[in-house]
Amino acid sequence: MDVVIIALVQVISVAINIFIWFLIASAVLSWLVAFNVVNTSNRFVYTVGDFLYRLTEPVLRPIRRILPDMGGIDLSPIVLILLLYFIQSVIAGLAVRML
Repeated sequence: MDVVIIALVQVISVAINIFIWFLIASAVLSWLVAFNVVNTSNRFVYTVGDFLYRLTEPVLRPIRRILPDMGGIDLSPIVLILLLYFIQSVIAGLAVRML
């Protein structure tokens, strides 16, 4: 049973880390589009941007509703990354206590 719990915690940890990298990529791409470094009329850039938007926006939208308006600064990815690290450490701590 211990092997299953350890494997499950590792899979969840990897999934959280991958989602954090998607959040970072989405934020960087939005900055690149905002500063006109890349153009969304490029089909590849549009496809990557649309994929990242569809993946991250459902999770970021509730956080944006809660956070106060900071002008042009979007702090929701930072809040979500901190929340995901917290969840990751709680899951790891619970797994250690179960073993």
